[in-house]
Amino acid sequence: MADNKQKYICLCAMLRAREPLMLTNEKAALCCDAQSFEDAARIIGECGFADMSGLDIEGVNKAVSDHLEGIYEEVRRLSPGTEAVDIFSAKYDYHNAKTLIKGEAAGADRDGLYVCLGRVFPEKLVYAYTEDNYRDVPPAMTEAIKKAKEIIGRSGNPQQADFVLDKAYYKEILDLAVASGSDFLVKYVKLLIDAANLKTLVRALKLGKPRDFIAEALIEGGNAEPYRLITITDGDQLEAFFEGEVLSKAAALGKEVVAGEKMTGFELAVDNAVNNYLKDTRLITYGPEVVAEYLAAVESESTAVRMILTCKLAGVKADTIKERLRDLYA
Repeated sequence: MADNKQKYICLCAMLRAREPLMLTNEKAALCCDAQSFEDAARIIGECGFADMSGLDIEGVNKAVSDHLEGIYEEVRRLSPGTEAVDIFSAKYDYHNAKTLIKGEAAGADRDGLYVCLGRVFPEKLVYAYTEDNYRDVPPAMTEAIKKAKEIIGRSGNPQQADFVLDKAYYKEILDLAVASGSDFLVKYVKLLIDAANLKTLVRALKLGKPRDFIAEALIEGGNAEPYRLITITDGDQLEAFFEGEVLSKAAALGKEVVAGEKMTGFELAVDNAVNNYLKDTRLITYGPEVVAEYLAAVESESTAVRMILTCKLAGVKADTIKERLRDLYA
């Protein structure tokens, strides 16, 4: 136990030392306003990314993915407990599972859509699925894949398969948070579930989806249980339900979406509310909470870098790029 504490202290000290070098909101704005793609890439290169000044969109995407992969690999290797890392990497496993199942159902080759940031290498996942040998796949994920495969084979409905995998994903990361022993991480995952349910509810209300559809799509385990959420039938009730909560601003914007506004501002507000919760770890000196905050920061940074540079290459205006950017941690 004492050895784990020392490992966390060393790891978290290293991660904290890196934070000042990361992309900030101010640097991101400079990149958006840069006269050329090369100028934006130079600023980003000063934040620890490889030189991307001569790359095309495909090259930028690969360079950013390689950057993230290196960080995940390093943090997992140095961390005395893997729960915090697994909470973040599990989403890539489930993304790959969805890609695999939908690809088979459609008879399409989707090899280029797999992401190498999960706990299970895509090649091992494909082998497990093809050969029905899941020894390298977490048990909870194995059960969800088999169920999703059976559903899509019977109904041909990829959305129902997604529901199964999404529910399994959130249950698994909530179990990981509990196993970490960190109340902070448990609350974080519960907030992620609330955020996912809020997005689902807003989209469903906007599209006029029936109550049984909403009930099937909502996730268990958050602070707001599905049996309460399915009683919401309009934007006013939505805003009132989340009033005074972490997602209150997002819910107010969700009301506007239900009334006909675009999703962009609402989705930004949801993601920023989750990001702001993690910023409270600045008062914690070591532990899985710091690891989680750092990984969230590099994910947010990488998303911003990918968006800025690909938009620059596509000739998107600076103001438009800025409108799409989430708040950064650094």
